[in-house]
Amino acid sequence: MVNVLSIQSHVAYGHAGNDSAVFPLQRLGIEVWPVHTVQFSNHTGYGAWTGRVFDGQAVEEVVGGIADRGVLGTCDAVLSGYLGSADIGHAVVQSVGRVRAANPDAVYCCDPVIGDVGRGVFVRPGIPEFMREVAVPVADVVTPNHYELDALAGVPTGSLTSVRDAVAAVQALGPRVVLTTSLVTEDTPADAVDLLASEGGRHFRVRTPRLDLSVNGAGDAIAALFLAHWLATRDAGTALGRATASVFGLLRATADAGSREILLIAAQDECVSPTRTFDVEEI
Repeated sequence: MVNVLSIQSHVAYGHAGNDSAVFPLQRLGIEVWPVHTVQFSNHTGYGAWTGRVFDGQAVEEVVGGIADRGVLGTCDAVLSGYLGSADIGHAVVQSVGRVRAANPDAVYCCDPVIGDVGRGVFVRPGIPEFMREVAVPVADVVTPNHYELDALAGVPTGSLTSVRDAVAAVQALGPRVVLTTSLVTEDTPADAVDLLASEGGRHFRVRTPRLDLSVNGAGDAIAALFLAHWLATRDAGTALGRATASVFGLLRATADAGSREILLIAAQDECVSPTRTFDVEEI
């Protein structure tokens, strides 16, 4: 049994943060220990929401309670996503340290949420620096989108060569595995989007059709699925192919239904048996 401690936001309605990550992991047979950094009525993409943000101490208290059960030594990985504050970020990093003290083989997967193309930086001041200087250096796996890859590397990228150089710069910070999502280079057709998984000097690309939809939570889902498959195979290319197929299936079902929320429950079989697979190309 694989155990994952997932420290992310929580929404009552819809799917984002832990509500995009936990169920796909469970569907793959992974035991998940979710710790929530916020509890909102819905994701903030609606423009209005209710609920509250928890502080770092609240996260540390919950993880401390888990530690009191004597089970941290069985935790195989920690997963984190959007950080509402540096205070929460430090609590996440401290929790990673507690898990690694109990299980030195535990993996930390950090989705370094900073911003996106067209929107720019959408996190609070100080978070981009925290990601680059504190969280990413202690991570084993990071899952930035193209915009975040550039932000972490400190250089804009447009060609595959420059992307590979940026990945190397991020890996030099600490992580050995980098999954770049929403990748668009000079080589990417207008009707497609690329994903690139990099490990050990090798780079694997998957290209999927571009879907006409805009939903929250897709990044949270693919980070979780990629982590799950990487834990199972320790192979970035294989994990990329499997995670991409599942997320594309979920998003295609969502687009077909015209839904504003990922159809994570209705299309849950895509998590384990995707209806379409894609070639994984080493570049």
